[in-house]
Amino acid sequence: MTAATIAPTRLRIGLAALAVSAFSAFGTPALARGPDGIADVAEKVIDAVVNISTSQTVEAKGGGSSTMPQLPPGSPFEEFFDDFFKNRRGPGGSKGGERGDNPPRKTNSLGSGFIIDTTGVVVTNNHVIADADEINVILNDGTKIRADLVGVDKKTDLAVLKFKPPKPLVAVKFGDSDKLRLGDWVIAIGNPFSLGGTVTAGIVSAKNRDISSGPYDSYIQTDASINRGNSGGPLFNLDGDVIGVNTLIISPSGGSIGIGFAVPSKTVVAVVDQLRQFGELRRGWLGVRIQSVTDEIAESLNIKPARGALVAGVDDKGPAKPAGIEPGDVVVKFDGKDVKDPKDLSRVVADTAVGKEVDVVIIRKGQEETKKVTLGRLQDPDKVQAAVKTDEPAPEKPVTQKALGLDLAALSKDLRTRYKIKDSVKGVVVTNVDANSDAAEKRLSAGDVIVEVAQEAVSSGADIQKRVDQLKKDGKKSVLLLVSNADGELRFVALSVQ
Repeated sequence: MTAATIAPTRLRIGLAALAVSAFSAFGTPALARGPDGIADVAEKVIDAVVNISTSQTVEAKGGGSSTMPQLPPGSPFEEFFDDFFKNRRGPGGSKGGERGDNPPRKTNSLGSGFIIDTTGVVVTNNHVIADADEINVILNDGTKIRADLVGVDKKTDLAVLKFKPPKPLVAVKFGDSDKLRLGDWVIAIGNPFSLGGTVTAGIVSAKNRDISSGPYDSYIQTDASINRGNSGGPLFNLDGDVIGVNTLIISPSGGSIGIGFAVPSKTVVAVVDQLRQFGELRRGWLGVRIQSVTDEIAESLNIKPARGALVAGVDDKGPAKPAGIEPGDVVVKFDGKDVKDPKDLSRVVADTAVGKEVDVVIIRKGQEETKKVTLGRLQDPDKVQAAVKTDEPAPEKPVTQKALGLDLAALSKDLRTRYKIKDSVKGVVVTNVDANSDAAEKRLSAGDVIVEVAQEAVSSGADIQKRVDQLKKDGKKSVLLLVSNADGELRFVALSVQ
C-alpha cells in the first residue's frame, strides 16, 4: 500500500474517533435509537396477532414413492429439499417425477392475521387463504383452532375469518389511517418465513400509493421489514391501533428491501364491516367509464388547472344516465369530496352506500353544474370472449381523406365488416395512422371510429377537416376527439393541430 492511500485512511479513522467522542460527550440522539414505546406496544398487542395455516389438495405432477415435505414458502430448508427430491431416484431406479402415478397431495402455507373481536373474528389477506380446503388460526401461545371463512374481497385482497375461542382472547382496534404523516413510526407484527410472532419497526414512507395492483389502490408504503409470511398481518401506530394490513412487497430477491405496502385501515374497516354483515361487498356504482384529464384535454375543455375524471362513456342502464351526466363531462366533486383524478372517483363511489342520493359536480363546456345521482350497486362484469378472427378477402379500398395524421373514411357496410364495427357505432372510421403522428403516439389505430370533434358529431372526413381548420383559426393548440372502438366503447383523445 502506498502512502497516498494510507493517509486518507488515517484521516477517516481520526474523524471517526472524533465522532465517537462527540457522541460520548453529548449522548446518542433519541431519533437514532427510534421511539421508546415500541416494546410497550408489542407487549400490548402481540397476543392479538395470529398465524394463518392453510392446506389445499393439489394434483401431483410427477411420480415416485417419496413425497417432498411441505414447507412454508421461504423456509430456509425449502431449496435444500427441493433439490434433494428432484434428483433422488425412486424405486426401480426411476427418478422421482417420471412414474406419473402419484395420488393428489396436500400443500400447506402460512400467513398472518389479527383478531378484531374477542368472539373470534380475524382479518387477513385473501391471497393467504385463497383456494384453501382447510384454514386454521394459530394463537400466539401455539393453540391451533379450525376457522371458517366469513367472506373475501379480491379487489382489496382482504378476508374475514371466524373461529370458536377456546379461551378469552385479546383483540385490537382500528386507528385512523388518514391521520398518518410521512415519517410516522409504525410497527409490523407477523409470521415471516414461518418464524412466528416477529416484530419489526419503521416509518411511513409514502401514503396513497398507487402501484396498479387493483382498481382501489391507495397503499401505505413503509420501510418496516415485511417478508413472505407477513401477508395479512397488522401494521400498528405507536398507540397500538391497526392502521394497515400488510399485503405485499416489492423485491427482486423475495426478501425485504424496505419497500412494503399495507392496505390503509380506512379501506379495511369499510370492507370488513360489509363482509361481516353481508358476507360480500356491496359497492356503489355510478355507471360511467372514466379517463384522466390530461393537459391537452383540459385545454380543449377550458378547464384550468387539469383535474377531475373525464366521463368517456355512460351506461344506458346506469344511475348516471337519468341524472343527466354525459360523455365529455368532467367530474370534479362527488358527495362533497374533491375528485383530483379517476382513481379518486373510483374509490369514493365504491365506498358510498348503495341507494344513496349524492351531489355530483361536473364541468360541462367550461361551466360547473351539479347533478343528483342515486347510486346503484356494482356488479362484477362477465368475462367477454374475444372475437374469433376470420380471414376474409379485403374489399375495395374506400375513398379517404387525410387529417391529423389519419386516413379517414365514411362508414360503409364493407368497412363495418372489415373492422367488425357494430351497427350502433356512428362516425368516421380510421383506415390508417401515420406512424410519426401525434395520433400514433396516442394509440389511435385502424378501425377506431371518430364520433365527435370538439364535442360536435361528425360523419365524414370533410367534417373533421372543417372543425380542425376552425380550431386553428381560433388559436387552439389541440383538438378533442371522442373515439369509439368497434364494440362502441368510447374514450377521449386530444391531438395537436399545429
